[in-house]
Amino acid sequence: MRGRCVAAFILRNIGGDGDLRHLRGESDIRALARAQSLAYAKHMTIEPIAQSHERLLIIDFGSQVTQLIARRLREQNVYCEIHPYQNVDAAFLAEFDPKAVIFSGGPDSVMREGSPRPPRAVYDLGAPIMGICYGQQVMMQDLGGTVEAGEHATAEFGRAYVTKTTSQSDFVDGWFSAEDGREQVWMSHGDHVSKIADGFEVLGTSPGAPFAITADVNRRFYAVQFHPEVHHTPNGAQLYKNFLSIAGFRGDWTMAGYRDQAVAAIREQVGDAKVICGLSGGVDSSVAAALIHEAIGDQLTCVFVDHGLLRMGEAEEVVTMFRDHMNLSVIHAQEQDLFLGALEGVSDPEVKRKTIGKLFIDVFQKYADGIEGAAFLAQGTLYPDVIESVSFSGGPSVTIKSHHNVGGLPEKMGLKLVEPLRELFKDEVRALGRELGLPAHFIGRHPFPGPGLAIRCPGEITREKLEILRKADAVYIDQIRKHGLYDEIWQAFVAILPVRTVGVMGDGRTYDYACALRAVTSVDGMTADYYPFSHDFLGETATRIINEVKGINRVTYDITSKPPGTIEWE
Repeated sequence: MRGRCVAAFILRNIGGDGDLRHLRGESDIRALARAQSLAYAKHMTIEPIAQSHERLLIIDFGSQVTQLIARRLREQNVYCEIHPYQNVDAAFLAEFDPKAVIFSGGPDSVMREGSPRPPRAVYDLGAPIMGICYGQQVMMQDLGGTVEAGEHATAEFGRAYVTKTTSQSDFVDGWFSAEDGREQVWMSHGDHVSKIADGFEVLGTSPGAPFAITADVNRRFYAVQFHPEVHHTPNGAQLYKNFLSIAGFRGDWTMAGYRDQAVAAIREQVGDAKVICGLSGGVDSSVAAALIHEAIGDQLTCVFVDHGLLRMGEAEEVVTMFRDHMNLSVIHAQEQDLFLGALEGVSDPEVKRKTIGKLFIDVFQKYADGIEGAAFLAQGTLYPDVIESVSFSGGPSVTIKSHHNVGGLPEKMGLKLVEPLRELFKDEVRALGRELGLPAHFIGRHPFPGPGLAIRCPGEITREKLEILRKADAVYIDQIRKHGLYDEIWQAFVAILPVRTVGVMGDGRTYDYACALRAVTSVDGMTADYYPFSHDFLGETATRIINEVKGINRVTYDITSKPPGTIEWE
């Protein structure tokens, strides 16, 4: 698609037809060649836009953290694309022409017949390859090594330590600098490599992985059993930096570049059609709306759905921001009765999400029917939403939970999806928001889920419980702001529990709800840890909530990390 976008750009600049519809049958390479030949006929000099960014290919074998690899590369300003293994063949490799390749991890076993494999042609490209976890195992087996099941204490899950060997390589520059010569890593493997392929040497070893780091320096093939992309491998980013250096990347990819690419892609996808953007009140949908507005201008209409599950003052704040600061066309759809009526008596969290998702679609359909030419629905879906719902790229990853923004739209809706942030994490979305000129105070807002307070109200939803929750949440956020902690925290909220407890207020007995405070630190939302509030803060906040919010007589603090928990309660 990128080549076709460039082709359209060229055609528009020479006064030709920049509509990509007639190019859709062409490959990127052929479309670009066609445009360049026309430009030559017009005596125009063409900059090699399509080749302006060096490209790295990530072959996805279904790991839940594949996109974290992309994050590490983006931190080094390297353009990369994730493609599922089943879509990568020799023809694909020839057209993509990667400067380097990374094999992701995955949940399968290379010893299972029919398990995921890269095309054999990848080893003949002459490009550097880095295999991670399952990616190491598949590389070793493909090239003549041996993989065995986890026996004799060779399975490793969680924190482990890798010790250097006597072998040297630029791949491990900046590693093993501690006095004990060890590096902390995060392991997640049952199988292990028991014999390395010919040409490889061992650069590091761990108790459960005798070949934790291996390298064939001559062919520039490198493989690790652990996951350097995750936060729990503190020095993991250095390995990616070393690999990119070995591959000769200049680091020419920026968020400005992503913005330009996304704008071109939106224009190609949408054409002259109208788009409605579903707003949830969070940063994601705001940035998506701003990006799409830059791409297609007045073709965009935003629909802000007030489903009765918003925070206190949320609707007024969001509508004002969009209209006053972003100058967008906004429809304020007040549909509280519709949503709350459908959720009455519902307690199962998956049913809640799916009910809300269905009603969102119904509401958007209603307003889309009133917009002549509306053909697309835009959403602020992010990668963590996708990967927790279904494999990002079509690979064999395991579903964790559904997401109201994910999973496709019913045929009856008649609208196609536009999801320009689908490959990004929250921090990258904020960087993109700054690039687009959104107000700083809005970019810095804590995430707010599309299902709203519904998934912060475990058990049955009632209007009474929602009102109690709104008030408690407002007190909690006020406390965080007063103590100057808001910007240190990734996300904070109150969950009202399906539990009533006995209390004493004055000389009277109470029997009211308990609530849980949640606050986490994170970089990308894929992993998180609880925020270490002081006991003084927690005590002060609990006292305020109990005193100021009728209906709550007990306050707890959630100290669960992600994993094993999730950030939201449902």
